[in-house]
Amino acid sequence: MRWAAPEGPWTEPDLHLFPQDGHRYEIVDGSLHVTPPLDDAHETLVQALIAVLRAAAPEGWWVCDRLGIELGTSNLIPDVTVLRPHSSGAIWADPADVAMVVEVESATSRSYDRLLKPALYAAAGIPRYWRVASGPEVVLYVYELGPDGYLAPRTIQGADLVKVDAPFPVRVAPDTWW
Repeated sequence: MRWAAPEGPWTEPDLHLFPQDGHRYEIVDGSLHVTPPLDDAHETLVQALIAVLRAAAPEGWWVCDRLGIELGTSNLIPDVTVLRPHSSGAIWADPADVAMVVEVESATSRSYDRLLKPALYAAAGIPRYWRVASGPEVVLYVYELGPDGYLAPRTIQGADLVKVDAPFPVRVAPDTWW
């Protein structure tokens, strides 16, 4: 059976029409956005981040991969989502429960992860945004929410452990995530 586009804007229930085929289906202001399946290097970085964050997370905090966030007319799926204790546990997280999101850039998501997604996360009031870029080395950009969006990022790279204080204290060494 082939799906058909809705007559109006895309909504969260429409996302259930798509197969689990490795593509990432998201909605931005009622418009569908599809990202192709990501490679093994991307998955390696995501799993390394999850391991580092889970090891540092205080009791009650949740570190999830590909947990969707409902942002009004948008439904986004970050690579990693950190939820505060006592979060609702809904299939689509409420931004009020989200302490931080992480996006790992790929060739097919670079502009999306650098421009559009941070603007939507900031508008929803998500206090922390991390972006991971890889090339010859892995670079972590740590953003904190200011009054007009995310402030200029702190850049972390190399194999030496560096302490980051939020959303909870954690030591990161991006070049060890490969």
